[in-house]
Amino acid sequence: MGVWQLLMVATVMLLGLFGVLTPGVPGTWLVWAAMLWWSLHEQTGLAWILLVSSTGLLLLTQVVVWQLPPRRFRGVGITRRMVTYAGAGAFLGFLLVPVLGAIPGFVGGIYLSERLRLGGHGQARAATRTVMRAAGTSVLVELFACLLIVGAWAGAVIWG
Repeated sequence: MGVWQLLMVATVMLLGLFGVLTPGVPGTWLVWAAMLWWSLHEQTGLAWILLVSSTGLLLLTQVVVWQLPPRRFRGVGITRRMVTYAGAGAFLGFLLVPVLGAIPGFVGGIYLSERLRLGGHGQARAATRTVMRAAGTSVLVELFACLLIVGAWAGAVIWG
């Protein structure tokens, strides 16, 4: 696979990660479609293992998200700034503390956004808890799964 095709796959995966954070955009499907495209062009054992693994992980993720309470974005105070901070926190956490750092990074990003908006620790903590109950947990589950898939793909491309 050429450099331009790898860049296109990476772009679609990045759009998928942003799509997970944006309501109404099928981010997980974009990440899976990029993995499918890469696997069909690579046709190696590692590519097929990653495709099957990512398919299984995304199916498991959908089952977990269905078990969580429905997302309620309205009336909770979720802003674009908060989504940006949460996504950046998850991404940085994923890089700094490989894989598991995405979870505290996501919650920390929401807390930082609320702390800057509200000013106090107690109010920010309560607002973070409210956001995580309303929509944050299901978004975090999908984002974490997609980060795992993108990380595995990047590792396969770099070291494979």
